[in-house]
Amino acid sequence: MLRSISDHNTKGQQAELIAQKYLQTQGLSIIQSNFSCRLGEIDLIMQDNEFLVFIEVRYRKKTHYGHPLETINFAKQQKIIKTIQYFLLNKPQYNNVPYRVDALAIHSQTPTGQEHIDWVKNAIQG
Repeated sequence: MLRSISDHNTKGQQAELIAQKYLQTQGLSIIQSNFSCRLGEIDLIMQDNEFLVFIEVRYRKKTHYGHPLETINFAKQQKIIKTIQYFLLNKPQYNNVPYRVDALAIHSQTPTGQEHIDWVKNAIQG
């Protein structure tokens, strides 16, 4: 049982690293990864020109049971929004910085098993 949790966490960390590297090639710069508080966690916090960007990363090896972005249900969205509010309350340097919430999905849909990335800007509205 512990092994499967560890494997799941490792895959999640690998997906977040892939997402971070991909977004950096798109011109974003990393501010923080895995921001965590009692309300929840933000996978990546990055800067995109004037925007502070909070990014939820989702990974699925296969999409037989749905696209990874479909797993961001209403409850998860609310948790993300509350975590962002907490982050902003505790980081006054970002008070006047516009922000958005993006979602990034990684899945292996190609015949070679290579990762496919779908990046949705403004995926979650606060």
